[in-house]
Order: sequence, then structure tokens, then C-alpha cells
Amino acid sequence: MTTADLIGKIVQLVAGIAVFVAVIGLILFFIDKAPKRGRDVLQLLLFLLPAVILLAVGLVYPAILTAVAAFANRAGEFVGFDNFVWMFTQPEALITLRNTVIWVLLVPTISTIIGLAYANFIDRSRGERIYKSLIFMPFAISFVGAGIIWKFVYEFRPAGRDQIGLLNQILVWLGQEPVLWLQSPPANTLLLIVVMIWVQTGFAVVVLSAAIKGIPAEQLEAAELDGTNGWQRFTNVTLPGIRGALVVVVTTISIATLKVFDIVRTMTGGNFETSVVANEMYTQAFRALEPGRGSALALVLFVLVLPIVVYNVRVLRQQKEIR
Repeated sequence: MTTADLIGKIVQLVAGIAVFVAVIGLILFFIDKAPKRGRDVLQLLLFLLPAVILLAVGLVYPAILTAVAAFANRAGEFVGFDNFVWMFTQPEALITLRNTVIWVLLVPTISTIIGLAYANFIDRSRGERIYKSLIFMPFAISFVGAGIIWKFVYEFRPAGRDQIGLLNQILVWLGQEPVLWLQSPPANTLLLIVVMIWVQTGFAVVVLSAAIKGIPAEQLEAAELDGTNGWQRFTNVTLPGIRGALVVVVTTISIATLKVFDIVRTMTGGNFETSVVANEMYTQAFRALEPGRGSALALVLFVLVLPIVVYNVRVLRQQKEIR
């Protein structure tokens, strides 16, 4: 590129910026001259327009393309529901769906129960901040990092060699043979679920602990004066008082679990019957070069997430009406 070309590019850039600023200035001028009600509407539209454009380009348009691709083959030809038939008839796809259901049932339930128990026990205790920090630290780690850490815990070495995996080293100390943990279904799926629980429990603790602190102390004192024990105060005062936070925690962890990809991809690559919908979606679209099947899995994932979001919104709206 010559100096003249460079100068020409700079002039074009400056001219483009000047035109953009002029257009914005004109819009603001007309907004200012408009009647108050019309001015408010125009200002609202002006502020929302960039976000609407970004959502349309980055979310709505790709979602429409994905929905269309779900009914086509790799050549882009319309094949009806063939991709969905494959999903619900092939053994590998059925294992993927089964694993996803297991993940969604276990991870939110166990993470929330452990987080609630932990938050309740450490509430107003000495060293509460330290306890919270320790349990929250895994949540600050990326899923890939957590997968690598736990992959070392489950690591296998043949008998007679030094074990670097914690579980197999314990087995060796007990006089047992080392086990291929990540290659032994269905136990390997449960071991991957442990990683997700380890990560998400910290989130549950932080949110539920804040909700518990928001319960008026007078309610707990009144319940104690009525002669209730600790369990009765927990079930009759604490749980109803943090119902909204519980819904948020369960739904948030459920959505994160439905979309889990990093842990499975890092630790097993979806092999040995450990694949889930998000991982299989990637595998079909970019490894097997079957974008139609990958899009169908993405559409099913969207359908699974949607009821959780709707339920969350309904509960929060009901609580807002009560307040």
C-alpha cells in the first residue's frame, strides 16, 4: 500500500466517522424538538436499538438458522424429522439423552442440598468468611480447569507403576488393583457429575447464605420462644423465607448442567458412554460433519432449557406480586 492509498483510507475513515456523528446529532436534535411524550418514546427506542440489533444478529438470526438446519442433511436438503428420528432411535444418541437426564437430576439436587446445609451450618459462625471462600473457590475455576484437576484424581497407571491418581493410589494402599475410572461405564458418568457438583456447590452456598441472612431475626426468635427445635425452625421459617433464592439456585444450576460441555470434553471427550447433549452437538456438527444432527440436538437442548426459564420467571413474578 502506497502513502497516497494510506492517506485515502484515513480520509475515508474520518469522513465515515463525521457522517455517523452528524446522523446521531440530527437524531438527537429532532428528539429534543419533539413533544415530551414522543421524545420519551424516541429516546427509549434510540437506547434500545443497539441492543436489539446485537441480539438479532448474534442470537435470533443464528437461532433461526439452527432451527432450519435441524430439518436438513449435510447437503442442506430438507429431510423432515430424520435427524430427530436418529436422535431417539440410535443407541449412542439414547445414551447421550440418558446421561443428560442423569446429570440434570443429580447435579442441581445434590449441589443445592449440600450448599443449603453448608450455608445454614456456618451462618453467623466464627470464620464464616473463610468457610465461604473455601467452598466458593472451585466455582471461580473454569470448567476446563476443574476437569483437568479431577482428571488427575481419576488418573490410571497399570499395576506395579507409581500411581499419580488419588483414587487409584488409595486402592493400592488398600491392597487393591488400580481401576480405569474414566473408562468404566456407568460409574464414569457419576464421577464426571461429582466434578460439576464440586464446582456448583460454591454458587449455591453464596446465594443461599445471603438469603438466610435476609430472614428477619424476629421470626427466628419468635419461633424459638414458641418452643420449636432447630429442625422445626429450619423447615417452617428458614425454608419458606428463602424459597425465591432456592428457585434461582436450582434453575441456574439446571441450565448450566444442561449446557455442560467442558468437563465431558476435557476428561473423556464423550467416549466410554459419557457424552451429553452439548458435547454430542459439537461432535456431530464439527467432527462427524453432520450439522443437521448437531442442530437437532441444539433445538432439543433449547426445548429442555425453556420450561426451566419460564418457571423461574413465574416464581419471581409471584413473589414480586406478594411484596
